[in-house]
Amino acid sequence: MPSNAHKSRTSNKVMTFLVCFLAALAGLLFGLDIGVIAGALPFITKNFNATAHQQEWIVSSMMFGASVGAISSGWMSSHLGRKQSLTAGAILFIIGSLWSAVVPNPEILIVARVVLGLAVGITSYTAPLYLSEIAPENIRGSMISLYQLMITIGIFVAYLSDTAFSESGNWRWMLGIITIPAVLLLLGVIFLPNSPRWLATRGYFRDAQHVLDRLRDTSEQAKRELEEIRESLKIKQSGWQLFQSNSNFRRTVFLGVLLQVMQQFTGMNVIMYYAPKIFEIAGFSNSNEQMWGTVIVGMVNVLATFIAIGLVDRWGRKPTLILGFLVMAFGMVVLGTMLHTGIHSQEEQYFSIAMLLIFILGFAMSAGPLIWVLCSEIQPLKGRDFGITVSTTTNWIANMIVGATFLTMLNTMGNALTFWFYALLNVLFILLTVLLIPETKNVSLEHIERNLMSGKKLRDIGSQD
Repeated sequence: MPSNAHKSRTSNKVMTFLVCFLAALAGLLFGLDIGVIAGALPFITKNFNATAHQQEWIVSSMMFGASVGAISSGWMSSHLGRKQSLTAGAILFIIGSLWSAVVPNPEILIVARVVLGLAVGITSYTAPLYLSEIAPENIRGSMISLYQLMITIGIFVAYLSDTAFSESGNWRWMLGIITIPAVLLLLGVIFLPNSPRWLATRGYFRDAQHVLDRLRDTSEQAKRELEEIRESLKIKQSGWQLFQSNSNFRRTVFLGVLLQVMQQFTGMNVIMYYAPKIFEIAGFSNSNEQMWGTVIVGMVNVLATFIAIGLVDRWGRKPTLILGFLVMAFGMVVLGTMLHTGIHSQEEQYFSIAMLLIFILGFAMSAGPLIWVLCSEIQPLKGRDFGITVSTTTNWIANMIVGATFLTMLNTMGNALTFWFYALLNVLFILLTVLLIPETKNVSLEHIERNLMSGKKLRDIGSQD
């Protein structure tokens, strides 16, 4: 018969996974709203006779809303808590999805997608932060990567939904059906515990101990973790004051900004937002072919994310990132070369799409999930809300720039140069990863903080010394 201690450990592990899974559902909504617009945009354009600039703003307005949502998230998360912030995000998802389905013109659709962006900004900030504070260090990377997996599943499901509705061209159903998972997210958040680290920052140490007791293998482990949290709270300054007074904290804030810029300028979201357009460039003129090609893109994105989940806590963050950037650079170089020389046969069409899928493989196994993992790990507790607010806001500003400029780049630079440009950026990101990015696998958040505050180089703050 299994001992009571063994039963308790098993129960706590199941509880930890369920809590992380419910929090990661926010990523599903994130992915649905990113993916749905790729299939809906051609029908919206036809319905409203939208110009190229209107199309860019329909796509990128969500990023604008997300940047505003991310800016407000630091205050919300700090004062109201991670759980209440996720609740607010779920409510905004419901409002934005319903509104998007009934808009009378492109201008109102842009406003509705700003509301969706607010939801995405809040949840993209709060969910990885919450997961990093809930999960034990030995599975922290895979649990935060679970959030990214849910994003990719959301994108894939959105592509399938778009393909199903494309027969009738009913883009309103494409946008409105997202209300259903938004309601499920709202119901799921009700059952989440508050973050023990947030509870500790508010002085609720007994409640923090209770949450840790439910989520860790032993009460001794929970007590030890709470003591480490207490120690990190001895820093007097927090947030903006800590940023002003502490050069070590400023270093990780700027590193968080750099990480998010690197993720966005890989070129991945160009493919997510304009997948049918890219398939058209590759020679697939039939809209049905473009839609099913987009579904394949989504499926590869999902499957490759499982590679990240398997590697992140075993192989590590840094080597996985380097490999991913290398694969992305290769895919973009070859695809750009194919577009430069011209795609004249069916074999060349399929080869160019294979290069596109290799690029997606590289992103989904590396920068997609691991940037969120690292940004949630490197900030000290007293500056975590401020630091992640800055990095997440940067993500959405960079995302908006990418979404709002891609069609213009194609029109001014040409297809090949646009893809070569993104390939060059991925080569640069390999160098930056080698020089600046730390390895944080199997290291507690508090140990990373001690290394940072002692003045160690950024690339060494994850060391066990």
